[in-house]
Amino acid sequence: MLKLEVNIPDRKYPIYIDKGIINRIGEEIRKIYNNKKIAIITDSNVEKLYGPQIENNLKKADFLTKKIIIEPGEKSKSFIVLQSVCDELLKFGLNRGDLVIAFGGGVVGDLGGFAASIILRGIPYIQIPTTLLSQIDSSIGGKVAINTIHGKNLIGSFYQPLAVFIDPDLLKSLDDKFLYDGMAEVIKYGAIRDEKLFYNLLKYESKEELFENIEEVIYKSCSIKKDIVEKDEKDKGERMLLNFGHTIGHGIEKYFKYERYTHGEAVAIGMAVITERSEELGITEKGTFNLLKNAINKYNLPHRMPPVNKNELINAIGLDKKNIGKDMHIILIEKIGKSFVKKIKIDDIEKYINI
Repeated sequence: MLKLEVNIPDRKYPIYIDKGIINRIGEEIRKIYNNKKIAIITDSNVEKLYGPQIENNLKKADFLTKKIIIEPGEKSKSFIVLQSVCDELLKFGLNRGDLVIAFGGGVVGDLGGFAASIILRGIPYIQIPTTLLSQIDSSIGGKVAINTIHGKNLIGSFYQPLAVFIDPDLLKSLDDKFLYDGMAEVIKYGAIRDEKLFYNLLKYESKEELFENIEEVIYKSCSIKKDIVEKDEKDKGERMLLNFGHTIGHGIEKYFKYERYTHGEAVAIGMAVITERSEELGITEKGTFNLLKNAINKYNLPHRMPPVNKNELINAIGLDKKNIGKDMHIILIEKIGKSFVKKIKIDDIEKYINI
């Protein structure tokens, strides 16, 4: 078992990475949680694959459980679904010493964590992420939120989990589309902070070779996020580096109403588009865009901006939650493995987008 520990002010929590840990999850949770009740928030896809398995495992450890099942997809990150989940949690009679498990991908993690943060003004929760994207990114760092008509993740909070349990074996059931969706974030980590990780991604010759090295890939990615979160929990400085590709990516997702591109696909386009332009502007080392493009293409992700109305896209980008007043922060890379935050006027964003 690989283990990391996130240390933030007044709080620390473990991240466990181990193939097959889902088969003894009740035993592991019993080590850190002494009460009886556990509410499991999951989606219908994960429920079909692993729902009975996790529930039976928890019951063997003498926990009283309740499953709350939502529909998969970004549309579940809404006020209506949040209210429904909170109603079910309250019907279960949870108190502040009880536990919520967010068992699923990024949508379940964000929604479940946010529900835990507001029920009874906050009850403990555990992340058990089931997709690569959630295992290396959204389950760590305590960002929990829902979407609105105005944009993605605009209503939420910072609420750290009690622990994160990552089982790489769960990735074997993922459709390739969603496996590669998560690889966009791995590419991001390599591009902003870890040159060795990035070049390793270019070396893997097959999906099978990727899976042979998946624990190391997950561990390296989680380590980068852990280190950055420890230095900047509330996303006011260095943590912004994790948004490489996301400002444009979130704009693309919103522009297409969260229906055409997955999160990873949109982020891949965002990383490529802004790096191509920053290289043209002389900010980024020549050849960096081609390296990034090769990595993106290798994992079946898009790198070109689709046909869009430029003004509508810029408006969507301008509503991103990371923007402050008339200014916004964008993330650029000097070269693979080295990144920085640049503050610009919102009106200047089109200078960094090739449309």
